[in-house]
Amino acid sequence: MNEHDLLAAARDGGEDAFVRLLAPYRAELNAHCYRMLGSVHDAEDAMQETLLRAWRGLAGFQQRSSLRSWLYRIATNVCLRTIERRPKRVLPIDYAPAVEDPHAEAGPPVVESIWLEPYPDLGPEASYEQRESIELAFVAALQHLPARQRAVLILRDVLGFSGAEVADALEMSPEAVYSALQRAHKAVDERLPERTQQATLRSLGDEGLRELVDAFVDAWERADVGALAARLAADAALTMPPNPEWYRGRDTVAAFLGNFPLTGRTRWRVLPTIANGQPAFGHYIWSDEAGAFVANELSVLTLAGDRIAELTVFRDPPLLTRFRLPERIEP
Repeated sequence: MNEHDLLAAARDGGEDAFVRLLAPYRAELNAHCYRMLGSVHDAEDAMQETLLRAWRGLAGFQQRSSLRSWLYRIATNVCLRTIERRPKRVLPIDYAPAVEDPHAEAGPPVVESIWLEPYPDLGPEASYEQRESIELAFVAALQHLPARQRAVLILRDVLGFSGAEVADALEMSPEAVYSALQRAHKAVDERLPERTQQATLRSLGDEGLRELVDAFVDAWERADVGALAARLAADAALTMPPNPEWYRGRDTVAAFLGNFPLTGRTRWRVLPTIANGQPAFGHYIWSDEAGAFVANELSVLTLAGDRIAELTVFRDPPLLTRFRLPERIEP
């Protein structure tokens, strides 16, 4: 059945036809909700509400626009209402100043839902541009925009909708859309690095990336702080949400790693993965009680050339299952 036939069947109450009708759009809509909200959990909730609203409103869809445009209109407005009800998502760098003493114990985590979350791999079919649009730096920059500016920039620049389509979806004038887009560009450009992670990864090549990933895994599992420090940029940053503390500078980051996670008294296993289109790793820590290595955290690398510019460690063990990583590794 083609889209026209599926639409007709779904309008007649066919739930299976509705599922098949929306199947080609689910992954891209979910990524859209993530860009808007900065949270995998919030994106999933927004997706469920989008699907419910689409099902209920299908009879009123008059096909003046494409089905894709109609679905994005619903999803965007669901996200805008979500943003009104909760604080923006950030990373520790935008929450508090850097900690200067790498020997001090970390304070309690901030348990409120304010932290940006990592996003799983988009899959081999994802385009270069799609991967760029979920990079940590870009999604973090989006969260600082007012909600409608955020929506305008994503709809125009990421998804390629026309100014008229965006104006219709957001019930704005074309002039207001243009003005919002200009302001959004200025604000986001101020927060983005000169080079995207996709461009950096492409310049490294497969062999260079594989060597960096293998070296990171080996150094972490051996608790070789010197080997890790050699991979850090001079002004590298280490952040660990939900803890607000973060550290800046190769020597400071290395000192913190040596004082806490990589003392040599803890056994680690590390599995490579991809998050936000960037190299990432599931970290597992040995548990005598479990008799196995258990999920502990997920780290994401932001690279500058062949050096690590930022190490973002999400200290949320359940995250690992979202990346198709196991909950535990047997010895």
